[in-house]
Amino acid sequence: MNTAIRNPTQRLIVGISGASGVTYGVRVLDALRELGVESHLVVTRAALLTLSQETDLSPDDLTGRADVVHKLADVGATIASGSFRTLGMIVAPCSVRTMSEIATGVTSTLLTRAADVVLKERRPLVLMVRETPFHLGHLRTMTALTEMGAVIAPPLPAFYARPESIEDIVDQSVGRALDLFGLDWSAVRRWDGLKGSTQA
Repeated sequence: MNTAIRNPTQRLIVGISGASGVTYGVRVLDALRELGVESHLVVTRAALLTLSQETDLSPDDLTGRADVVHKLADVGATIASGSFRTLGMIVAPCSVRTMSEIATGVTSTLLTRAADVVLKERRPLVLMVRETPFHLGHLRTMTALTEMGAVIAPPLPAFYARPESIEDIVDQSVGRALDLFGLDWSAVRRWDGLKGSTQA
């Protein structure tokens, strides 16, 4: 006899690749912990190098923020199957190499395999691409991914939020990316109209 699951666990896959901005991935994990969403983390080797250059965190500090940690080479992990239900996946930050591999569908790691699964299952895939400037190949790859259903969400600062620190800028970008999964993080400063405007 089949039994309905009334309240399935909310899960989000978090990929962290080797682009600059590893703090975005760190804060995604922190936000999911605050929101009570189960995080499934997969990290590239290049991301761990970036972690050591851009923060004082150790790999254990990073992985300790996740509920479940998957090895990069473990293509038999739960997140490699579409039958494993999730809200989708965010890659924060997303390197151009990772973005390009996802776009081709020729996946070589669990991170890109999980992203491919999310796309085929028509679940949200949000890529916080960290590169500038973009050349035509980058733009065409982003167009192809958008046509496939991914959301390209570079972490651009929202100055209307009046950030007072780098942490404010990071949290605003992370929170807006989580909005795309229907997750409302309290750190986001919402636009509430022009200040001092007069309506005719």
